[in-house]
Amino acid sequence: MEDNKVDINSLIGFFLIGLIFIVWLWLNPPPPAVEEVTNTESSITSIESRKESLNEELSNVLSESITADNQEKELNLESFTNTSDDEVIKLDSENFLIEFSAIGGQISSLQLKDHLNYLGNPVNLISSNNSSFDIDFITKNGRSFNTKNQFFTPTFIENGSQKIVRMKLDVSEDVFLEYTYTINDNDFMIKLDIKSSGFKNILDTNREYNVIWELDAIRNSKSIDYENRYSYLTYFYDDDKIDYLAISGEDDDDEEDVNWISYKQHFFSSVLIPVKEPFKAVSFESKNLVEDNSIDTLNLKKYVSKIPFQYENREFDNSLKFYFGPNQFSQLKSYDIGLEESIDFGWGIFGFINKNIFVPLYKFLSEIFPYGIAIIFMTIIVRICLAPLLYKSYVSQAKMKILRPELDEINKKYKDNAMKKQQETMAFYRKAGANPMGGCLPGLLQIPIFYALFMFFPSAFDLRQKSFLWAEDLSAYDSILDFGFYIPFYGDHVSLFPILAAVSIFFYMKMTTGQQMASQPPPQEGMPDMTKMMKYMIYFAPLMLMVFFNNYSSGLSLYYFISNLLSIAVMYTIKNYILDEQKIRRQIQFNKSQPVKPPSRFQRRMQAMMEEAERQKKNKN
Repeated sequence: MEDNKVDINSLIGFFLIGLIFIVWLWLNPPPPAVEEVTNTESSITSIESRKESLNEELSNVLSESITADNQEKELNLESFTNTSDDEVIKLDSENFLIEFSAIGGQISSLQLKDHLNYLGNPVNLISSNNSSFDIDFITKNGRSFNTKNQFFTPTFIENGSQKIVRMKLDVSEDVFLEYTYTINDNDFMIKLDIKSSGFKNILDTNREYNVIWELDAIRNSKSIDYENRYSYLTYFYDDDKIDYLAISGEDDDDEEDVNWISYKQHFFSSVLIPVKEPFKAVSFESKNLVEDNSIDTLNLKKYVSKIPFQYENREFDNSLKFYFGPNQFSQLKSYDIGLEESIDFGWGIFGFINKNIFVPLYKFLSEIFPYGIAIIFMTIIVRICLAPLLYKSYVSQAKMKILRPELDEINKKYKDNAMKKQQETMAFYRKAGANPMGGCLPGLLQIPIFYALFMFFPSAFDLRQKSFLWAEDLSAYDSILDFGFYIPFYGDHVSLFPILAAVSIFFYMKMTTGQQMASQPPPQEGMPDMTKMMKYMIYFAPLMLMVFFNNYSSGLSLYYFISNLLSIAVMYTIKNYILDEQKIRRQIQFNKSQPVKPPSRFQRRMQAMMEEAERQKKNKN
């Protein structure tokens, strides 16, 4: 009866493990439609705005600067201050529907073609004043000035597949600041050239000017929590290093020699890239705009980057590129500047496995089969490759099961002498040719594969909005029931694939736990009883999987469901048709009849450590 009592310490341990897992997942772990543009020609529209008052402010600032510098040449500001309309240029390229506003001379709307959000509307990366691009500089008389609210004069040029938009901030005939945007039809990149003329008479060129780029990330997926977990500011620096700001809360950082800045969302990114050389220094800020996951939210994160620049010949002269597009590994890799590193496939060996094995493997399979079927075939391939490890693990467990009665005798004989019991146990293992860790090591070798796949499916762009059975989108959860209210950690719905995965892992653990418990060595003094922990894990692990995967990619849950079914089939085959316990018994008896091999260097060191620990214990007593 004593064995059936609940071990409170074990329950506390499981609670702490679960709490750590919850925190880890928590940490990592409908935009308005843009006016539809159907023609491929540029169109220019005018709307009333605050242009006159803002231009007067600019005129006053620049005039004061000119007066302070005792300019001999008088600047004509009338042409700059007389207009009162904002002008918007609308372009239709192969990848974008894009608008440029005369206010600030910047992109005011950018809609990705051929990509829809969870409501079926086009994906907008820029819309409703969620973005600003600003140059902040100081005049000679010490006045601070920025461009984001000033009015530029737009012109448009189309040259075959290339479209050019110029935004000109005129002060006089030969004093101006100009932005030149170049868009190629078949590219997700937009080039921006910034140049000025005559500003050297106005600028305090002893100080740097700042380019400030801000963007509020627009929600595009149905799960706010899930998309927000994969949305963060990331940057590439020193040509081979990548870092990112915190996923939750507020964060800021400063970095030097930055190769690019990515305002990453789950499946789309807005990236700023220097053309001539890396940014010498950048100040980053990020703020989480989601206060409650149960409340519908338009924007997820607020990103800000401040980049100081030196003047070139006392004028503005800079070239930048913007990438607005999908986080598709092959697309980002094609630019050969490390943009694909922004996709979180895991660090170290996990990322290596994904980029070099699972990404090309799934791309190959998805070109042959439907996307859901491709996941099933990839799961089959993975399980076949891991089958030898599963076999070794089961053989080791079978050996330990056969040796368990003799180990119990040793445990009983030396129950009052822990040191002697440990020595005799290790000697017995060497004589029988068994390794108590033999069942664990194959499992440990599988961890990189399992974790790599755990990181692969949520980041696989190819799964986005691809359906399979009842799942409408393999990159999102597969809801079969909506509650209408939010349950903390679980969500406001029931996903079916996590339930199937939980049921399958329950039966797999029921099938294997008996063998594992029988193969466990007797518990040592002061060590937890692994058999009791296994009994609890049969119920605890499936429950954890069902709860935490409820908001995850249904493609990931589909993988675990199929993987568990295949594991059950492989284990059943090994147990009933491949493994021969009588042959294992004969091998153990043969090993016992042979001279005992001397302990390995590792075993000698372990024995010495145990002897030292026992000696210290006696001295303390």
